[in-house]
Amino acid sequence: MKKLNTKKIMAGIASVAMLCTVVSGVNTTTPKVVNAADDVLFATGFEDGKGTEKFSKRGDTDTSVITISDEVSYSGSSSMCVSERSESWNGPQFKLDDDYEAGVEYLVSAYVKTEWYSTINLSMQYTDEAGDPHYSNIKSVQGDGWAAFEDIKVSFTSDMKDVYIYFEASDANTKIYVDDFEFKQAPVIPIEQDIPSLSNVYSPYFKIGTAICASNLSSPSYMDLVEKHFSKSMTFGNELKPESVLNKNACLAYVEETGDDTNPQVTLSAARGLLNYCRDNNIPVRGHTLVWHSQTPDWFFKENYADDGDWVSKDKMIERMENYIKNVMEIIEKEYPTVNFYAWDVVNEAWMEDGKPRAAGAYSKGDGSSAWVQIFGDNSFIEYAFQFARKYAPEGCKLYYNDYNEYMDQKMNAIYNMALELKEKGLIDGIGMQAHLDVGFPTAQMFEAAVAKYASTGLDVQITELDITTSDKSEAGLKKQAQLYSDVMDAAVKYADSVSAVVIWGVTDDTSWRADRIPLIFDENFKAKPAFYSMIDGLDIPDEPDTTTPTVTTPPTDTPQNPSKNPYGDLNTDGTADLTDLTILSLYLLKDKSLTDELVTYADVNADGSVNLADLAHFKQYICQDDVVLGPVK
Repeated sequence: MKKLNTKKIMAGIASVAMLCTVVSGVNTTTPKVVNAADDVLFATGFEDGKGTEKFSKRGDTDTSVITISDEVSYSGSSSMCVSERSESWNGPQFKLDDDYEAGVEYLVSAYVKTEWYSTINLSMQYTDEAGDPHYSNIKSVQGDGWAAFEDIKVSFTSDMKDVYIYFEASDANTKIYVDDFEFKQAPVIPIEQDIPSLSNVYSPYFKIGTAICASNLSSPSYMDLVEKHFSKSMTFGNELKPESVLNKNACLAYVEETGDDTNPQVTLSAARGLLNYCRDNNIPVRGHTLVWHSQTPDWFFKENYADDGDWVSKDKMIERMENYIKNVMEIIEKEYPTVNFYAWDVVNEAWMEDGKPRAAGAYSKGDGSSAWVQIFGDNSFIEYAFQFARKYAPEGCKLYYNDYNEYMDQKMNAIYNMALELKEKGLIDGIGMQAHLDVGFPTAQMFEAAVAKYASTGLDVQITELDITTSDKSEAGLKKQAQLYSDVMDAAVKYADSVSAVVIWGVTDDTSWRADRIPLIFDENFKAKPAFYSMIDGLDIPDEPDTTTPTVTTPPTDTPQNPSKNPYGDLNTDGTADLTDLTILSLYLLKDKSLTDELVTYADVNADGSVNLADLAHFKQYICQDDVVLGPVK
């Protein structure tokens, strides 16, 4: 997390450089688009025939037309109109990576309208290092009036290119109108450092972890919460799922070169930022997931990886599965040998609520059917997956079957019986209970009964994706949500001899996949909800590390305010107090750099007896304003 904070403070230093004349000889890089006064980087109401210059249509075959329209507007007299759309994904796109910085969190706002009732999506597109495109929906709104998209968080990493956000509508025949578009840098909101760390509170019982996506790395506040509460276990939300790991272009190239279509090629391009973070911060990882019917492209099951190819035979799919699992394990070991993959979800969501396998089908059908069942005819692929995972997983890595609605009787019995069979063959280590719950169902008693049943197998149990939704956002609704969180954690503690980890599926409500029903324990302002306090109520609270800034004694001085003579702020001792020294002060405050006792004294640039963020602010003012002085004033 320190690296992320450093990046944010460095961005702040750059903004100072844009606002004022800096000391000569200091190298600064100015972003192409900036309005540092209020962090708004681009805004337009599409008035006076202007504002569309940063928008383009999507794709060479897109027939749509972007114009300024006075037909409708949210405010003022005009809006941007996208007409003559031929596909639902046609719409205005706004490019990010040309003008804005990777690894920074931004907020996008707009009002969007269609001619009649439709679903409007704000989505993102980018190309990864392997040249493969990726698409994700950020927010959806249904209706026929002006849909408000307010301060929606977006970001991208340095390994993404051709990054766009765009608006699309489910009905390809309707026009899309956009008004009052704004793009700005997100503020950094301090987290509550005076509350106990969940990881520390539960350390006598089991690991506490969370799930994050690569985009979350750009939010300092978000990652501060991760560092404080969830540093014992990390699950990647999407970046290690089959569609992210399988490299189609490389697969096709390998077939063309060798004629062999049984050795799927893989990439870690989507996961690299998260893997770097876990490596640098020594955070154990739950691998999620190897074999799954969802988010696994259909071409993976087709002859020569062709989208329109025939389904491969069972024997060929067994070869592909083994090589796929082997290649995933080998690339991780090769590129990230120090990252501790302490667990893998080998198979995910193979059983239905009636205790039967999924229907044969394909991911592209969108109906929950399974291409694995299409090839194998049943769930016999599960045992092969565990055989290969056991063969190639690193020593000490535990292997899990993971599923949702795992407390439903028929499904629970199917998982239970399968787990015992795999245990008998030495292939499985644990059962993952996803625990995507709601305040209305299941009851705490049902959930505890499921924990007890899985624990009775003698296998390890992990609660892998915990979140609890509520549609009632009143005080009473939050209290009810808190009670179920408390009951779930009580059950986990009761069976702590069998439960080794509890992973909460996300950190803040607004970034959850079920955001509309606020399912997590921190709100969109990074503040703890009643659910957080219910989880620690009644448990021993360990002492938190002392994070207060040490007091320093500032010796009196009559040194004149001459940068060549005044030692205050001159932290690299080159005779000048400038942006380089401001950077050093930032790193010191983040505990990424040490200073001698003498330099700590001179880091107290506002001479109040301590070194803290107030000194950073004072130093910035000094660089920008001639009448600000460093150190004691005579």
